[in-house]
Amino acid sequence: MHSQLPFVMRRPGARQRLAGAIAAQGVVVAILIALHPGRALASGVEGAASTAHVAVAPHAGMQDLKQASASQEVQYVAQWVADSGDNAGMPYIIIDKVNAKVFVLDVHGRLQGTAPALLGMVPGDGTVAGIGDQKLSAIRPEERTTPAGRFVASLGPDLHGKDILWVDYANALALHRVVKGTPVERRAQRLASATADDNRISYGCINVPVKFYDTVVNPAFTHNSGVVYILPEMSPARDMFGPHEAATRVRESPQVR
Repeated sequence: MHSQLPFVMRRPGARQRLAGAIAAQGVVVAILIALHPGRALASGVEGAASTAHVAVAPHAGMQDLKQASASQEVQYVAQWVADSGDNAGMPYIIIDKVNAKVFVLDVHGRLQGTAPALLGMVPGDGTVAGIGDQKLSAIRPEERTTPAGRFVASLGPDLHGKDILWVDYANALALHRVVKGTPVERRAQRLASATADDNRISYGCINVPVKFYDTVVNPAFTHNSGVVYILPEMSPARDMFGPHEAATRVRESPQVR
């Protein structure tokens, strides 16, 4: 839905190939549920972690986030994850749509890197049902949003076998290296601009600088799945991420396939 690269992965044949490549994740999930059934169900963990739950040190990395000029919303979610252990021992990413920034943290909440990002063309926290199966030409401009929520993400191949981070496979939502796009889109220039005012251009996928993806995102997710928190822009983050979310999660991605 969100760039020319991931689109073909929505075809049934491509889904089956990707499913076979990461089917082993289901075994790890079963072990995690067997060892920690209450926590696994409460956290809504549907992807795979490379290890069982790792204790998250409270307040870890908060000073680094402040020094990186993270918004109060980003700091709130990072603190909530540290206090609740919601990441279940996995690395995680916080995406600030309002300021068009991506923050990658390790399993202990320590900041690994931050970068600007390109996001869906229009503001909005939801997604259209079945959009992952639509052709790009059929997706109307008002439907090109980057949905908010908590997603279990894994690396997987695009059409050309190049790795991207599948955030919500069913809806063709991914975080990947910035794509060239059309000349009028000027994606590289938008990504390099000093403000976030011109960073809304994609079909919904999160585009990040190539170097940042290769040196921060890819290493963080190479040996394990992780959690991606996409902050809402139409409501406060605490309305989506907080104590009540452990019991009833309103936006959860399906298991990465």
